[in-house]
Amino acid sequence: MSDNSANGVSRFAVELGMAGLTGAFGAAVCYGSIDVGAGWTDMGPDAGYFPFYVGLLIVLGSLVNAVQAFVKHRSAGEIFIDLARLKVVGSFLLPLLAFAAISAWLGLYVGTALYIAATTFLQGRYKWWIALPAGIGVSLFFFIVFEIGFQVPLLKGPVEAWLGLY
Repeated sequence: MSDNSANGVSRFAVELGMAGLTGAFGAAVCYGSIDVGAGWTDMGPDAGYFPFYVGLLIVLGSLVNAVQAFVKHRSAGEIFIDLARLKVVGSFLLPLLAFAAISAWLGLYVGTALYIAATTFLQGRYKWWIALPAGIGVSLFFFIVFEIGFQVPLLKGPVEAWLGLY
């Protein structure tokens, strides 16, 4: 690796972080299963019986991954991703996360229009008067295909009430 790769995220940190995330997910599954009943009754298993044990397996697998991270990668000093590549990944990932947040709040059509327009303008370096119609056009195309063509309503958020749809 090059000298620039010394500054980056270690593989040990990524392995340990992912083990922690999957372990937290498994623990959340177990916790939710206990809320709905994870025991055995006269009628058979409660609703959370099988999900509880699946969550337990996820936690167990996460612990195994954490131990493997300590054994294999703790002292290896491997770099998972250097800062230059992390910036490239971030330039893709951050707008995608913004798209997901905006789509959950304002609906998929507004989120799509903003995402396409912003990425066309900022990453593609097109002029705003090309990027904005492209975003609106893609969103309008999706509306025509899904809402009118397939008759599958997608999340519209408050836009649905503003336009008086449905």
